[in-house]
Amino acid sequence: MSALIASLPVPALADGANRAERVYETVKREIFDFVLFPGDRFSESEIAERTGVSRTPVREALQRLAREGYLEVASRTGWRVKPLDFEAFDQLYDVRVIIELAAVRKLCEVERQPALAGLKDAWLVPPSERLDEPKAISALDEAFHATLVAATGNAELARIHREITERIRIIRRLDFTKAPRVDTTYTEHARILRAVMQRKADQAQLMLRTHIETSKAEVRKITLHMLYQANRR
Repeated sequence: MSALIASLPVPALADGANRAERVYETVKREIFDFVLFPGDRFSESEIAERTGVSRTPVREALQRLAREGYLEVASRTGWRVKPLDFEAFDQLYDVRVIIELAAVRKLCEVERQPALAGLKDAWLVPPSERLDEPKAISALDEAFHATLVAATGNAELARIHREITERIRIIRRLDFTKAPRVDTTYTEHARILRAVMQRKADQAQLMLRTHIETSKAEVRKITLHMLYQANRR
């Protein structure tokens, strides 16, 4: 009987953790999808009512998002989506460049190059087979860069890269709101991939750096335009 009693709180705790996780994923997705726009304010009660979850797990989820840099406290029970911090994004992009340049260098120099068939199937395709839905192409783009890093076999490098990828996702996906950027991404990814497979390290690194820097510049322009339009509503 004592063992049974001791075990009773565990499911309750697990259930609370699951509710907090669900709220966390929901709010983060809404931030990434600009359902919650930078600068938007909301209360714990609003999130609790909308998600059907009590305020305790809601508060846990929002505090976690605040620790990760997505939210900030606006009042005693109020929250605000943090404004986009371009200086912070620039720093994250700089780290991303360093990691990915190191990754393609290693892939070009290893004796036995890892299989990159999945990337070939996704990116070395005719224009008629290219994706054009922004969310889908954004996810495919993330997978391209993540796969290059993961292919090095360095788990710690891949972990850091995943964290950076998530931090910049909120603006990075804006790069695919214009059709020309989608076509450019396919072309540039194909060239980078071919250079890696041909072990042309210097060429691969140059193209990769240019690709990321161009993407960063385009994202910043699009984001500023979006914020301007939002402030006029």
